[in-house]
Amino acid sequence: MVFQNTLYTNDNLFILNGLNSNLVDLIYLDPPFNSKRFYSAPVGSKAAGASFKDMWSWEDVNEEYLNTLAKNYPALTTFIASIGAIHSEAMKAYVTYMAQRIIEMHRILKERGSLYLHCDTTASHYLKAVLDEIFGKENFRNEISWRRNTSHSDAIGYGRVRDVIFFYTKTKNAIWNDVYQKYEEEYIQQYYKYKDNNGRRWMSDNLSASGLTGGGYTYEWHGHTKLWRCPIETMRMLEEEGKIFYTKNGIARRKRYLDEAKGIPAQDDWYDVQALRSWHKERTGYPTQKPLALLYRIIKASSNEGDIVMDPFCGCATTCVAAQQLGRKWIGIDIAEQSADVLVERLSDDAGIFKDFVNTTIIPQRTDIYKVEPTKSIKERLYQEQDGLCNACKKHFDIWNMEIDHIIPKSKGGGNYYENYQLLCSHCNKLKGDRTMEYVRLVVKTRTEMLEKEIIFGK
Repeated sequence: MVFQNTLYTNDNLFILNGLNSNLVDLIYLDPPFNSKRFYSAPVGSKAAGASFKDMWSWEDVNEEYLNTLAKNYPALTTFIASIGAIHSEAMKAYVTYMAQRIIEMHRILKERGSLYLHCDTTASHYLKAVLDEIFGKENFRNEISWRRNTSHSDAIGYGRVRDVIFFYTKTKNAIWNDVYQKYEEEYIQQYYKYKDNNGRRWMSDNLSASGLTGGGYTYEWHGHTKLWRCPIETMRMLEEEGKIFYTKNGIARRKRYLDEAKGIPAQDDWYDVQALRSWHKERTGYPTQKPLALLYRIIKASSNEGDIVMDPFCGCATTCVAAQQLGRKWIGIDIAEQSADVLVERLSDDAGIFKDFVNTTIIPQRTDIYKVEPTKSIKERLYQEQDGLCNACKKHFDIWNMEIDHIIPKSKGGGNYYENYQLLCSHCNKLKGDRTMEYVRLVVKTRTEMLEKEIIFGK
């Protein structure tokens, strides 16, 4: 099967649930932070009309997927339940919403895959606990600090100038390529303190190997016979390139130019990636848009050319654009229809060339799981496991009064596999239709309470 770059326009939980396991090499996500704000792109910008709310309630939680969370992560379920008392019900809903999706992201990552979750201090500490449980605390690599502002003033407290990016790998054998960041100005002024006539900055580096272990090369150079760090052929090449200068004593030293330096190996403080400003050409006007430079670093470090990069909250498609520019394949997911229009324009403007991609609202169906049709033997097995009880009203029925139903409806990514089957009585199955199990249980609970009140009133 030939992979094609794909932008899905739908709820990302349904899309993630329908994708095969061990599919992607890198996931970057920049979800809403639960900041209790409403974001909208200004009229006239590329992303005009795009908006999203960043305030959460239990209505945002896909309740038909809660069984997976409770069954497979009981400790995490207990932790999330406590958030309502510790913080708020809105935070509890937000963390539940994120946990459901992170479980699926972990499943679809390859064994050498990595995940970068971008957030701020609003919910970062709660999300860290979720990630530790799902990915394993031993697979936590970094809490990266991105300085998105140089200065900021808050009414009380210190200025908030950074976002947090959590970096996790699925295993200890994850893809890793060294990346570098620019030197800070203080370092440049201290070490690259010399300038050529053309203004190029350089620093002096020792060419002598005297006192060093590990060998060297002994030969005469400009009247000085010494142990040198490089062979005479390299010394001649450096001389021809104008990269050697001589001290007052005539000792050769090397010029290392700032504009040829890689920088320092990237640390967990990303001070050198500038946030987008109004004058930046790549700016679309999309709320909370991140710079391409940020995604370049992540994609280069944790994937190789030809790998698949995913962004399940792709917004204005910065991750997709960066991935395409760097020779990666990509999957983007966003619930807003505006994302497709912005992506087409950005791939044309930013990438320089437009390459076809698929934009669809159709939820994919997994092909890596064993599908089983709802046969008589499946019904008998479910009946035994459920002790003859309807999975909604919890009342006992004979097997011929029970019907096989999908826990997660097909319209929301559920498929014909055993783990997605349940038995409902005829009444509850008719009531459920393609809705959630929580809907059915709520109706049953409300009806039961009303009946109990009527009986008491009658007495």
